[in-house]
Parts: sequence; structure tokens; C-alpha cells
Amino acid sequence: MISRKKTKSRKRYWLLFCLAAALLISVLLLCRFLLLYRPAGYAPPMIVDDRQVSPYLTHEILPRLYNGAQRQEPFDLVITQKGINDVVVRSKWPRRADGISFSAPEVFFLPGKVVLMGIAAASGIEFIATVVIEPRLDEQGLLNLSVAKVKVGAVNITPAARVIAKRMYAQRPAETNIKAEDLPAKITASLLNSEPFEPVFSIKGILENEDKKLRLKQITIVKEGLTLRLAPASG
Repeated sequence: MISRKKTKSRKRYWLLFCLAAALLISVLLLCRFLLLYRPAGYAPPMIVDDRQVSPYLTHEILPRLYNGAQRQEPFDLVITQKGINDVVVRSKWPRRADGISFSAPEVFFLPGKVVLMGIAAASGIEFIATVVIEPRLDEQGLLNLSVAKVKVGAVNITPAARVIAKRMYAQRPAETNIKAEDLPAKITASLLNSEPFEPVFSIKGILENEDKKLRLKQITIVKEGLTLRLAPASG
């Protein structure tokens, strides 16, 4: 009688063990699937490594900026998704930070959002990383490049990403106060630490040997297109 009870007990424990093992394997497989998930629509253009600046930048964006600055009146600068990707793929890739490399980037313009996708690699494992940015101008005209979402594969890691970003910003090399014209530093502070900044930048005049400043007054993002409303800035 006692032997039968022991046998039943062993069978029960063995069954529970098998169920737990199957559940664990299923969870691991699901996690692997979610992490290695490839978002629909992600088809990054080939990286151009010819050391030449994008024709879209030199023949489209910069001339419009220069001409608009010379007129000294508000104007719209329209940037297409295809054009900005041509600029991006001609930059230096991969980029590396804290043991993680980022390559094969692709930019998407969606209503109110700028989405950046790319391959993040760490410890020999590659994932598709997605960063969603929602640029906003506040009532004082300050711009904040708010990071709304960060995903690895299909897994939302936004809270953890924000903590890591703030730590990276806090641990950056010691430096003096950010200069007013140091636009890259202000963009970095906004992305990593949610710090709004005054969206003013300088344009070197074509016909005059002087700097002209422009201020971003409005930003409109639709599918596959972004429009910047720019106006002369004093000072």
C-alpha cells in the first residue's frame, strides 16, 4: 500500500516537472521569438560608403535653407522620408556605444512621429531596435525630442531604456555649460535626458559674409514627410 502511494507520488512529481519544463521552454521560445521579431516594413537601404555627401542634402536641403535665410521671412522646409534616408545611409556605420553597435538604419515619418529602426548587436546577438520620437514645441517655443517608445524586436523596453539613457547622460564626460550654438549637444540632452531647448541655429549667408539665424516655429510630420516652419531669429 505504501509502495503504491510512493509510486503515485513520484508519477505526480514527474508530471509536474515535465509540465514546468514544457512551460519554461515555451516561455523561452516565446521570448526568443519576440526579441528576434522583425517589424513589418523594415527594409533598410544599402549603406553607401563612397565618402560622398548625399546629393539630397547638398542639392535640396541646404540650398533651400540658404535661400530662405537670405529672404529673411518665414518659409517651409519640406523633407521627404526617401531623402532623409539617403542622407542617413551615407553617414558612418555602424555606430558603437557601451558595447552595443547600431547599423542598417532606416527612418520612417509617421503622423506626429519620427521612427528610427536598425540592427542592434551585443554579445554576438543581433536584434531589430525601434526608437519612436515625438518632437514637440511648447508654449515658450522650446523643442523637446521626446522619446515615446523603445522596442527590441516586439518587446517594449521604454522604461528601462529611459533609465539607461539618463545614466548615460549623467556619466558623460565633464564639460562646461552647453553653448547656445552647440546644437548637437542640445539634441543629445533632449533625447537622453528630456531637456527642451531653444531651436535656433545659424546659416552662413551665400551672398553676405555673415551668419543668419533661423528659428523653428512649427513642425508637422505626416506619412513619409516632414515640414519645418522656419523664421528669422534675432540675436
